Amino acid sequence: MKHRIFIAINLPNDIKKNLTAYQNKWPDLPARWTKPENLHITLVFIGSIDEKGISEIRQILGNLIVRHKTFFVSLNKISYGPPKIMPPRMVWAIGEKSEGFSSLCDNLKRGLSDLLKVSFKPENREIIPHITLARIKEWEWRRIEPDERPEVGENIDFSFEVKSIELMESVLKKPGPEYSILETYNLKSEK
Repeated sequence: MKHRIFIAINLPNDIKKNLTAYQNKWPDLPARWTKPENLHITLVFIGSIDEKGISEIRQILGNLIVRHKTFFVSLNKISYGPPKIMPPRMVWAIGEKSEGFSSLCDNLKRGLSDLLKVSFKPENREIIPHITLARIKEWEWRRIEPDERPEVGENIDFSFEVKSIELMESVLKKPGPEYSILETYNLKSEK
């Protein structure tokens, strides 16, 4: 049996609460808002993989994570995303790239691509911390006159310490995806 797998940073509850408050700011936006419990930062989307592959990923993560220390993610803007794509596909909370974040992402991609060459193909774009707050309903978006489309742009200032990453499974269901944590990997404390 195949599973949809990804590696993510789950957000602290106070950050989820703060981000969820923005859902009411754009009531006319044709979008499906992400449930608060599903808000996260995807580090690597692996895709469909079997039990053996999951076991290999667990081993890679266990060996890799011991080299990484905790770090902070700072979120500074809510906007349409991905950048420069029209019509927009999502509403994102975007963060600043940091040394800790970049190093972790690079090592995850390298570690996973070495072992899972056949089933895993890492994305070639630069990754910045971002959280999908909503998915735009494209057909409804196109029906709105361009000058009547909601402007989405908000400066924010949220920061949190990343103390762990999670191996996650996504099960697609009609009302939206359901995520579950398969395993948590703690980063080394700075203290």
